[in-house]
Amino acid sequence: MTFTLFPDTRLTLARDALAGLSVGDALGSQFFVPGRHPDDFAAGQMPAPPWQWTDDTEMACSVVAALSEAGRIDRDALALAFAQRCEPYRGYGPGAITILRLIRAGTPWPVAAASAFDGQGSCGNGAAMRVAPLGAWYADSTRRAADQARASAEVTHAHPEGVAGAVAVAVAASLAARARLDGDRPEPARLLTVVAGALDPAGEVHRGVRRAAALLGHPAGEVADALGNGSRVTAQDTVPFCLWVAATHLHDYPAAIRACVEAGGDVDTTAAIAGGVVAAHTGVGTPGGVPDGWLAAREPLPAWLTAPA
Repeated sequence: MTFTLFPDTRLTLARDALAGLSVGDALGSQFFVPGRHPDDFAAGQMPAPPWQWTDDTEMACSVVAALSEAGRIDRDALALAFAQRCEPYRGYGPGAITILRLIRAGTPWPVAAASAFDGQGSCGNGAAMRVAPLGAWYADSTRRAADQARASAEVTHAHPEGVAGAVAVAVAASLAARARLDGDRPEPARLLTVVAGALDPAGEVHRGVRRAAALLGHPAGEVADALGNGSRVTAQDTVPFCLWVAATHLHDYPAAIRACVEAGGDVDTTAAIAGGVVAAHTGVGTPGGVPDGWLAAREPLPAWLTAPA
């Protein structure tokens, strides 16, 4: 079905994905607090609010603001927004802090991004963690979602795998939002196959997504053992598992977040990625969507973002 997406609809889809991303991030981050255990979540014992979000949400808010203001990604403007809004206490990694400080000091973003890891560029999961709302914005075109995700990633991640992780998540979120508009739910294998088709077949993220498709129907713990749970904080170690979770639980946001929490690892980021993709499909406050109570428990989004708190 061909259709036209008006700006208000794009923004609604992006905001829903941002809600899912930020709640997943904030709830996932609670399980780094000593004394909290995934079994508590499984038993329905939720952490006391407010749930503070991390750098995943802060950077995703800048992506949504950029799309809201310009309708597309302007890499120069986005790089500067990331740098100016960076609050290091939010959990930014040392590599990200270095890149953003260089940009804030006037270093062109291509130079700053390329300087990471002795000139290899970052293959971390940071570009993937913030991009689901962009994919939802481009519900009408996985090609544009991929192109714009690539642009959003390149300002901080010069390594091809770091970029591929962002492309994979954005394409998945685009498909999820499109299915919502169509009143459809894509088969998990079909969703992962389309995502893999948007990636370089020689890349590790591509191979991971293909393995994720082959592991559909297996227990989440087994899948995390095979694909990674973000413990290495790379796109290769994070994105395939997150997309397995999203494809498996596309209709059930709480189940997706629970799978990420129980898998351990970089829980705030895996829950942010999977949560953003799933919420692009389910929305907020709907059956299977982001629970209203969870959204209320999440720390309000930054005041500079003109989105629902």
